[in-house]
Amino acid sequence: MRDRGSCILVKNQKIVLIKRIREGIVYYVFPGGGIEEDETPEEATKREVLEELGVKIHVEDCFQIIQYNGTQYFFKEEIIEGNIGNGQGEEFTNPTRNRGTYEPMRIPIGNLHLIDVRPSEVAASIQAIFIK
Repeated sequence: MRDRGSCILVKNQKIVLIKRIREGIVYYVFPGGGIEEDETPEEATKREVLEELGVKIHVEDCFQIIQYNGTQYFFKEEIIEGNIGNGQGEEFTNPTRNRGTYEPMRIPIGNLHLIDVRPSEVAASIQAIFIK
């Protein structure tokens, strides 16, 4: 288990998620990843989002902290530079990694309950707050 920093990027009632297909299973995760020994959760989230999405972000505040395969921190964020889909992390550049596919997507918040978002409790919290 490894602690993780993740981002919540919402704009126009859509949220950015990473569509994963691994071993025939389709699911969605929040952009982010493992916290290195010398990083804060905020720093790890910024680094991972740049690697996965190709954007620089401003961390606004901590939205939720949960226990899910370690401690996971979810931060509300705002893009300050770049375009989603230009990630250069190992997920995209190392074909021998063999950990399935990664595809950044914008999903309407109202549809989160229709797909397998992990962790589901964060998706439910987002729907409860952002859907009016």
